[in-house]
Amino acid sequence: MSSFSVRFFTPQALPSTSVRPKTWVLAAPTSAPAASVEVDAVRLEPRVEERDGYFVLKEKFREGINPQEKVKIEKEPLKLFMEGGIDELAKMSLEEIEKDKHSKDDIDVRLKWLGLFHRRKHQYGRFMMRLKLPNGVTTSAQTRYLASVIRKYGKEGCADVTTRQNWQIRGVVLPDVPEILKGLEEVGLTSLQSGMDNVRNPVGNPLAGIDPKEIVDTRPYTNLLSQFITANSRGNPAVANLPRKWNACVVGSHDLYEHPHINDLAYMPAMKDGRFGFNLLVGGFFSGKRCDEAIPLDAWIPADDVIPLCKAMLEAFRDLGYRGNRQKTRMMWLIDELGLEVFRSEVAKRMPQKELERASTEDLVQKHWERRDYLGVHPQKQEGFSYVGIHIPVGRVQADDMDELARLADTYGSGELRLTVEQNIIIPNVENSKIEALLNEPLLKDQFLPEPSILMKGLVACTGNQFCGQAIIETKARALKVTEEVERIVSVTRPVRMHWTGCPNSCGQVQVADIGFMGCMARDENGKPCEGADIFLGGRIGSDSHLGQLYKKAVPCKDLVPIVADILVEQFGAVPREREEEGEN
Repeated sequence: MSSFSVRFFTPQALPSTSVRPKTWVLAAPTSAPAASVEVDAVRLEPRVEERDGYFVLKEKFREGINPQEKVKIEKEPLKLFMEGGIDELAKMSLEEIEKDKHSKDDIDVRLKWLGLFHRRKHQYGRFMMRLKLPNGVTTSAQTRYLASVIRKYGKEGCADVTTRQNWQIRGVVLPDVPEILKGLEEVGLTSLQSGMDNVRNPVGNPLAGIDPKEIVDTRPYTNLLSQFITANSRGNPAVANLPRKWNACVVGSHDLYEHPHINDLAYMPAMKDGRFGFNLLVGGFFSGKRCDEAIPLDAWIPADDVIPLCKAMLEAFRDLGYRGNRQKTRMMWLIDELGLEVFRSEVAKRMPQKELERASTEDLVQKHWERRDYLGVHPQKQEGFSYVGIHIPVGRVQADDMDELARLADTYGSGELRLTVEQNIIIPNVENSKIEALLNEPLLKDQFLPEPSILMKGLVACTGNQFCGQAIIETKARALKVTEEVERIVSVTRPVRMHWTGCPNSCGQVQVADIGFMGCMARDENGKPCEGADIFLGGRIGSDSHLGQLYKKAVPCKDLVPIVADILVEQFGAVPREREEEGEN
């Protein structure tokens, strides 16, 4: 065992299956990376080196690098946190900051290493702050603290549940940041290394530890991953200068609530020779130019090596990844260039034992499994207790909502809340005798419903151009409005997942939706520019996952309702309301 290893209990083995995800590219077919290609030894020289505790790009590899890499070279972003730079920056006025390139780059780029995103375009002088919530688990005390932060910003302040089981809070102003960071630490939270070229929030099973049918409790693993990535919230320079962002998840459910096929690294539970561990999927990602589903690395690790494997893979990506065109800097591009076997060998040689075992054939995820709905009331593995999944419309909450959610968690549960990648919340550990009273709470009867309508249940939306400078269209309010209008036209009898994203970066993950809407500019009937959406169809999640395909380009948003209604009738068995009413007469 390495210094990063830890012992875990082995779960009960389940019937063996084999899960082999496929690779897909948006709008253009491709094949999986070659298993083995010729790679010059010079190409395998690490491109970064350690200087004074931080990792920087070597001078000889700086030709043709992108502007973000130049910003990192000019000044180490983590110093804002690790060496107290944020305290001095927070004392400066925006006028002073704008006069100097370094301080301007601080607020627009480097503060993302602290989880702070300047909303220059739509909320000048205000920041979105992204937290780290491994496995989506949070407490009532943490929720109340975040509510207290956004409340002081009035109409500018709100919070969102993200598609990585996380909180993002909005309206933050720079002078408040040092105090907010102290408050986060006091309640056991951090925002460190949650943006830009860092590892994002580790995703796990939202039902971890309470699901009677779970494969393994993912919480210990996701917690360890988060602790390693941020060095227990102190800052970890060893993995803070990646070529691009990097996503990881640990799968613990047959339902694949964790969406492993869209992560750079997915740990898939598997037995091998009587030992519990994980097969590995690598390279899944979305971007404006390319989308790929994760592929098998042909590697298995024992549970003890979750952190050493993560460390080795991040070091390989950090050392060898391309740092030119930002559209080609995600890890799958490196796998393409090196070939899967060379990439695998580069990860292996960075492991403590300098090798990786080949993949196991004893996958624990059952391939033919009907994905369960976690919204509503469901029994836990703990006798006498249930969890209650509640629908948060497009993930948006206000300060009062957060306080009320915290109260409900304390009153009816164990003071814990679970966030999901579909932007919903689960209240676990509710005694069965308290279920009826919880369901009768005004918040659950009027706003955050345990049993929403079928179309609302599967609705996901990114931030949109209300706050995000990259979004082309408004998403959250529009997603709700279009869905409500469609529901008045047709009756849907089976689940349909609809995702909205404001731009091709696809934070709303439209490619995994049954129906996806990607923001773009379109032209109306008079040929004038207007907000529109490209429509995607056919995305699937689960063991038979695949990415959706473009169905219709540049549809004006005002024309979406009848088109969506027709799609639901033609492809999802919906019935027009007028026909439904005729059948009742």
